[in-house]
Amino acid sequence: MAEYDVVVVGGGVAGLSAAMMLGRSRRRVVLVDAGEPRNAPATHLHGFLSRDGMDPAELLSTARREVASYGGELLAGRAVGIDRLDGARFAVRLAGGGRLGARAVVVATGLRDELPEIPGLRQRWGQDVQFCPYCHGYEVRDSALGVIGGEDRSFSLRQAQLIRQWSDDVVFFPHRIDLEAHERERLVARGVRIVDGEVTRIVSDETGVRGVELAEGPMVGRTALFVGPRFVPSDELLTALGCEVNDEGWVATDRTGRTSIDGVWAPGNVVDHTAQLINAAAAGSAAAIALNNYLVAADVEKALNGHTEPVPAN
Repeated sequence: MAEYDVVVVGGGVAGLSAAMMLGRSRRRVVLVDAGEPRNAPATHLHGFLSRDGMDPAELLSTARREVASYGGELLAGRAVGIDRLDGARFAVRLAGGGRLGARAVVVATGLRDELPEIPGLRQRWGQDVQFCPYCHGYEVRDSALGVIGGEDRSFSLRQAQLIRQWSDDVVFFPHRIDLEAHERERLVARGVRIVDGEVTRIVSDETGVRGVELAEGPMVGRTALFVGPRFVPSDELLTALGCEVNDEGWVATDRTGRTSIDGVWAPGNVVDHTAQLINAAAAGSAAAIALNNYLVAADVEKALNGHTEPVPAN
């Protein structure tokens, strides 16, 4: 079993940022990447200072080169389990066999978006069907926008009010949400048009979204849509290890991403669905710094335990 100071699981910006900072700290680090980035359908990223408009794939490629330049190893594969060993060590199990030994682990496996089961929606996801207006609202400003209600009622209502910031022409499709009178009043006051009825299909062609089809009534023409998915953390490695979760069901961490398991950190979307790319990258860096300090403290204790000569007084 190959031994490392740290095994990083997850090749998104949080994991890559952590791996780079650990490499710069002269730690032996390996990053295990299953190659399934959440933003794979997107062709541009936004809101990332100095990287605005970049292809997300290019960002990851650049980050991988930077990790390697500091001695970090990159391993294509999937981690399927983490075992705690004696002596404050871990073994990360890989699909297909093989294990990686480590003194500490960073789990940055992100989350997955569970979308409403509406025909045609997933095909345009990440292109002209989005959920984050801060990431993509400016690019569709002043156009015919639509918001489709999802499972998270409060999120959908806030999203409908928020999208109005980018266009005067916003339609909210409650879909399966039964609006109360005060909710309807707030949306109308905000300048959002409401079209009731169950959404049956997203109509699109080679140029993009054309409109929203309902069970009854004509198609409502739209050029871009926003929908709130159900955010599901990819935290199986953490929960199987026994990490504590908070009242919302997400793995609990401190501000550096440290979990309840000594030696295990979890930065980025795996513990925070609101983290944008730039926030996730920052979280990875913060986790790496805290983790390196944790290892330094362990190194000092080990040196003290092995020190037999008395320290001379000044």
